[in-house]
Amino acid sequence: MTQEFEKFLYIHKGLQPVTVNGHINAVKRINRKLGTLTKESVDNFVFTLYQSNYSYTHKINQVTALEYWFEHLGQKVRYARQRKPKSLIKKTLSEAEITRLLFCCKNIREKAIITTLSYSGIRPKELVNLKVQDVDLGSNELRVNQGKGLKDGIVYVSPACTRILLDYLNHYPRNPESLMFNTADGLRPFNQGCLRKLVKVLAGRANLERRVYPYLFRHSLGTNMVLRGGDIFLVKKQLRHADIMTSLGYIHCLSYGVKNEYERFVPSYI
Repeated sequence: MTQEFEKFLYIHKGLQPVTVNGHINAVKRINRKLGTLTKESVDNFVFTLYQSNYSYTHKINQVTALEYWFEHLGQKVRYARQRKPKSLIKKTLSEAEITRLLFCCKNIREKAIITTLSYSGIRPKELVNLKVQDVDLGSNELRVNQGKGLKDGIVYVSPACTRILLDYLNHYPRNPESLMFNTADGLRPFNQGCLRKLVKVLAGRANLERRVYPYLFRHSLGTNMVLRGGDIFLVKKQLRHADIMTSLGYIHCLSYGVKNEYERFVPSYI
């Protein structure tokens, strides 16, 4: 039955492998929890899910997988979507905290990985798939191939980041077609699990007493650019947001400036 569901997702929905695997795994987990996927049991599951504290994305992914499951069985089942919360981006890394992380790197490989993540704002999956030929050291640019939504794009890095990447490639020479980063032993590709582990270790070395994860560097770049005076359109271009509304999530950091302006111009009533 799983094979038939997989064929349905590929042939009739035209989904990509990562999405197909996500839906299959979601249905398997829910089936183990419920014992059987009947309309009544799934209705109760969705009812509980929508009242939970899971993220909006998690809820929608679970519901979509269930809808596809019923559809491949020939049953038309649709669930309403909850309104997506308009939350502000917060708890990002300051420039000082990222500097601490870089100082805690023990070798040029660690430093190159964290520097690229910090200055480019590329997603973790995009970083581990980055190839040497995608890095234009002369122009301080990185080419992202088939990023989110299978879109290609160009992002910029600072000259300081380029110098570190040059140093890294001098220590770890490789062919243009090779992946930019490998594991410490050089025997395996550098995957997202390895990246999460590295970031966690560095956060521990830097005594950052909060959760630090790879995607946080992307949010931090957008926030720190706005704090330095960059506009939302610059953030949209660098982070390759499809919708300007996504970029507007970074205006939270403007509250510091607004507060200062308020204190400057507020009338003196007392």
